[in-house]
Amino acid sequence: MAARIEHLVTSGTFSLDGGTWDVDNNVWIVGDDTEAVVIDAAHDADAIAEALGDRTLRAIVCTHAHNDHIDAAPALADRTGAPILLHPDDLPLWKQTHPDRLPDGELSDGQGIEVAGVELTVLHTPGHAPGAVCLHAPGLGTVFTGDTLFQGGPGATGRSFSHFPTIVESITTRLLALPAETVVRTGHGDSTTVGAEAPHLQEWIDRGH
Repeated sequence: MAARIEHLVTSGTFSLDGGTWDVDNNVWIVGDDTEAVVIDAAHDADAIAEALGDRTLRAIVCTHAHNDHIDAAPALADRTGAPILLHPDDLPLWKQTHPDRLPDGELSDGQGIEVAGVELTVLHTPGHAPGAVCLHAPGLGTVFTGDTLFQGGPGATGRSFSHFPTIVESITTRLLALPAETVVRTGHGDSTTVGAEAPHLQEWIDRGH
C-alpha cells in the first residue's frame, strides 16, 4: 500500500503575548495502512488517535512550538508511545505550553524522516518562529509548511520570537526553490502550490509585517 496524506481540521485557541484567539488547525497524517507520522498534533488527541486507528505512530513532528500546534502532542505521545520531535530553537516557545514535559527528540535541517516508503526532509525555515521547519516529501509532490507559508503569503511575524525579513529569506531560499508544482500543505487554511505563491514575493516584501 503506497503512502498517502490524510487531513484533519481541529479547533481550539492560540495564545501568545497575552492574547488568545480561536483557531482551526490542519493536522496532517502521512503513512499507509500500517504506520504513519503526524505533523502538528493540534488541540484534539482523541480525534487524531481515532484517525490513526491501529496504525503504528512513528513520530509526532512539530513544525513549530506555538501552542495551537503542540497542545495535544504530549497526550498523543502518551497514548501511542510515539516520540515528539521539535527543532531545538523553539524550546523557549514549547516550555510556555509544556513546562514539565520536553520533546523526545530534535529536528535538524536536512534530517530525513522515513515512513511508509517515503522520506520527509526537514527544512529549517525560521521567521514565524525561530525553530520553524517545513517537511518536503518529493515522493508525494508536497511540502508541509506549518505557518511559514500560506495561500497568499508568509505566516505572521508581528509577535514575539518572529521576524519578517527572516521568514521572507526562508521562503525565498528554501521553499520557492522547490518545483513549482509542489503542493503546499499549510498549518491553517487551504493548500496552494509553490508556483502559485512565487509571483507574489515582491508584494510580500513591499507590504512587510
